[in-house]
Amino acid sequence: MSPESEADLPGDAVLPGTLSEALRAELVAFRRDLHMHPELGNQEFRTTAAIKERLEKAGLKPRVLAAGTGLVCDVGADTGEWSGGADMLALRADIDALPIPDTKSECPYRSTVPDRAHACGHDVHTTVVMGTGLVLAELHRQGLLPRPVRLIFQPAEEVLPGGAADAIQCGVLDGVGRIIAVHCDPRVDAGRIGLRQGAITSACDRLEVALDGPGGHTARPHLTTDLVTATARVVTDVPALVGRRVDTRAGLAVTWGRIESGHAPNVIPQHAELSGTVRCLDLDAWRQAPDIVVAAIDEVANLHKAKSEITYVRGVPPVVNDPVVTELLRDAMVARRGEGSVEGTEQSLGGEDFSWYLERVPGAMARLGVRTPGERTVRDLHQGDFDADESAITVGVELFTAAALLHPTR
Repeated sequence: MSPESEADLPGDAVLPGTLSEALRAELVAFRRDLHMHPELGNQEFRTTAAIKERLEKAGLKPRVLAAGTGLVCDVGADTGEWSGGADMLALRADIDALPIPDTKSECPYRSTVPDRAHACGHDVHTTVVMGTGLVLAELHRQGLLPRPVRLIFQPAEEVLPGGAADAIQCGVLDGVGRIIAVHCDPRVDAGRIGLRQGAITSACDRLEVALDGPGGHTARPHLTTDLVTATARVVTDVPALVGRRVDTRAGLAVTWGRIESGHAPNVIPQHAELSGTVRCLDLDAWRQAPDIVVAAIDEVANLHKAKSEITYVRGVPPVVNDPVVTELLRDAMVARRGEGSVEGTEQSLGGEDFSWYLERVPGAMARLGVRTPGERTVRDLHQGDFDADESAITVGVELFTAAALLHPTR
């Protein structure tokens, strides 16, 4: 691994830590192995073991989290302990996969596990943070790492309310002053990142509703609680009511994904179920959302004399990028790849449990471009045919390495 770099900083300072061809090839192979063996949230035992083995081979001392999956590892803290000072920069990766089939054809590294796929790029995120750890470990041996850096490999990002909360309880933020992460973006070319100060994702909660009432014959709906009608009104009226009870710029939205009720065309049922999501662009509005949504459902259900039972599952708040840490990522990317390697990005409606870390310490998430330049096929996240241009792994490692070297002591 060469200590030289092609990127010059202002003042003719040089950033060390470029990747050798051998390490690039190793990281691609590591990512492909993860891609072939996806594991769901809190089941990532093979993934955890693979990360641990490679970090230990590099002389590091990773620790498995209490639940048995996920790891934390400090680079540059010779004692191997988790604490490295209040100014430590943390790099976070999520390691779990999705419960969907891999539909890629003629791909030698497609998933070997039925109905499981790394369709959100977590295998790339994991490989980037592990690769950064290997580079930083070498820099530390050369005396070129200015301060310790923490690697966090977090399980269960796809499981509400996210594995970040459990990782935080295990102490992964102890001694951390700032935290950064990337998320694959198939709309951004490989070799580039997307950045945004402020909210870059949305809040996402889960909603389960059960409606009950005396049923009966469809010939006599006036003697029943017409539960199908009541359910239909909840579906259509609740999103409209919710949207009028907060500032429209907050983007608070209820969207239904499942409705079940009834078994026969001439029988008014006694039970109905609905489930969906609550998404919100604004952090303050998200904190009010449970009371607003529950009140709206109760109002509509009561109007139709239906009894409602509501389960509101708190998910994740928006990821709100700290301006200073966002500029750290910008400076790091420009130092490695030049001014043209950074583009603006919009706030998405997707949820990300990286937000839980940002409730504790300032941090930022960048969108890592994984689209092959010139490719016209549009691939989206959470789809079975998702794949990434693997040159993005090198870009991610360069970004995180530069951020670790540029991270100020105060």
